[in-house]
Amino acid sequence: MSGHSKWSTIKHKKAATDAKRGKIFTKLIKEITVAARMGGGDPDANPRLRTAVAAARAENMPNNNIDRAIKKGVGELEGVNYEESTFEGYGPGGAAVLIESLSDNKNRTVADIRHIFSKNGGNLGENGCVGWMFEQKGYFVVAQSATDEETLMEIALEGGAEDVREDGANFEVITDPEDFEAVKATLKEAPFDYEAAEVTMLPQNTTNLEGKQAEQMIRLMEMLDDCDDVQKVYTNADIPDALMEV
Repeated sequence: MSGHSKWSTIKHKKAATDAKRGKIFTKLIKEITVAARMGGGDPDANPRLRTAVAAARAENMPNNNIDRAIKKGVGELEGVNYEESTFEGYGPGGAAVLIESLSDNKNRTVADIRHIFSKNGGNLGENGCVGWMFEQKGYFVVAQSATDEETLMEIALEGGAEDVREDGANFEVITDPEDFEAVKATLKEAPFDYEAAEVTMLPQNTTNLEGKQAEQMIRLMEMLDDCDDVQKVYTNADIPDALMEV
């Protein structure tokens, strides 16, 4: 697993059950609410909200859920006030873990995250301990079965992408965050579909894990993903494909 990418794509496959979908909707509603509170309720004038709404629609969230979350964010409806926090720590084998959360009770969130780390061979660290290992980038996944590298490279770079690279059965398209929407628009016009599209945190280097450490790392990431207060989890762990696809 090259840091972010495989975890992101495998995670979507694991989220097929109703229980998982309910958790996904909860996280998306939180993000929409906070995005609207911070930047206004018009997606055309609020890039963060536009991205959050697009993510919600990609998960087939009903429009009335989206509209209600926006109204809560701008104060038209009563809602919970969520606080944004970032947590950093180390997983098994010293792999870096970066966590973004939205919570109405930070003390509860810290306790839950610390417990998850300790239960899975890791430990919660100080702010700044691993954040420097990650860089914010726009990120797309295109299956190699959908197109060839030369075609994708030509289209993506014309749209403003920084790089196209191979990762197992997929191609990854990397962009500057400012160019994400432009590249997304270009890829939407392409004669093939992308499987994932998001602004994310990509690791600048990876930590190879095998055996028990790799299995512990997968459990750690899954438990963090399942935590209601956790929005996104990133790691630089490099885990064998066979373990990720179990």
